[in-house]
Amino acid sequence: MSNDELQHARELLRDEAACLLKMADELGEEFSQAVAMMLRCEGRIVVTGIGKAGLVGRKISATLSSTGTPSFFLHPAEGVHGDLGMVTPDDVVLAFSNSGESGEVLALLPTLKILGTPLITITAKPESSLARNSDLVLPIPVEREACPLGLAPTTSTTAMLALGDALAIALLRAKKFTPENFALYHPGGALGRRLLLTVERLMHIDEENPLVAQDSTVKDAILVMTTRGNLGAASIVDDDGRLVGIVTDGDLRRLLKNYDQPLELKVRDVMTKNPKTIGKEKMATEAMRVMEMNEITVLPVVDAGNRPIGLIHLHDIIRGMTGMG
Repeated sequence: MSNDELQHARELLRDEAACLLKMADELGEEFSQAVAMMLRCEGRIVVTGIGKAGLVGRKISATLSSTGTPSFFLHPAEGVHGDLGMVTPDDVVLAFSNSGESGEVLALLPTLKILGTPLITITAKPESSLARNSDLVLPIPVEREACPLGLAPTTSTTAMLALGDALAIALLRAKKFTPENFALYHPGGALGRRLLLTVERLMHIDEENPLVAQDSTVKDAILVMTTRGNLGAASIVDDDGRLVGIVTDGDLRRLLKNYDQPLELKVRDVMTKNPKTIGKEKMATEAMRVMEMNEITVLPVVDAGNRPIGLIHLHDIIRGMTGMG
């Protein structure tokens, strides 16, 4: 790439960035009103636009839907040929149009007025026909396109995209949308796999769940830990099978260092009492959070009666989140 081309590219990016900064400075009460209107919406956010503005609208509709605000894109040309039947008075229409004079979008207005469906318009021309017939107008301060011909939508589409994203994220925050909510709508992706994994899906059970009676010896505990799961820990239970403690490899190494004959010691005398636990229905991310906060690598999984029904290791969670193993 020549120096001239590189310089032109930098100038284009600066022009578009300047528009975004100006828009951020000028953003006002209309934005808050638009967010409130969309929050009150009992139907869906119907996004529309033609050409490049329509492509931006499709992206914003997808972002809204994936962040907790049900939405669909209505192509205006299809809308006037029957697809307007999908729009209801309970919806809110979000229109993207740089000029505000796109004939295909304007043709939607009579039906929207009859239905009483609220209309929010994002446009560079707040005096346009579309803007004058809207309930709310969110202006984008586009003085010129970054295209050297001043023709190709560049700065205008960047501004529309950024303002649409701002609306979507404002709604996300207002609805207290969580990472778990996000994962619910993305179950096929890596994020969904990470956030929707439960402890039950990863924990070691039955023969791989090392349990040791509290009256057992350290030697017995070592044997159980070695033959049942080899997880570097064992849950210690009382006569009723309830969890009373945990013994880990680290505990055993410290015993070897501090005692001449540690193998005959009772585990109840060397165990960590009242260990951190987790329920099988909890998310794996919650188990990881507990481990990180307490600087441990293993958690007993207990039922409602505090009986250890499994054991989960940090390595299990990492493998589950990364799709390994």
